[in-house]
Amino acid sequence: MIRASIMYPRAEGSTFDIDYYLATHIPLAERLLGDACKAVTVDEGVGGGNPAPYHCITTMTFDSVEAFGAAMGGATELMDDMKNFTNAAPQIQMSEVRR
Repeated sequence: MIRASIMYPRAEGSTFDIDYYLATHIPLAERLLGDACKAVTVDEGVGGGNPAPYHCITTMTFDSVEAFGAAMGGATELMDDMKNFTNAAPQIQMSEVRR
């Protein structure tokens, strides 16, 4: 099992529309990725006295890196939609789920 973590860094001048992301982008991702995507979580950064380093961290779980790659292969629509909710360049980390 692998997890793709998509992190949208908070920086001076960066914007992120969490309402659009939750109502439009995530359902689009679920539709395009289909059954290959086993689970999705969305965490909005709220900080703890300081601004959180990320606007949002989304995790998506897949059976394998290959399953993720195959699902994302035709998902250019997801990348095109980013301009509708953020100007932050996402950072992506692939991790093997150990527990």
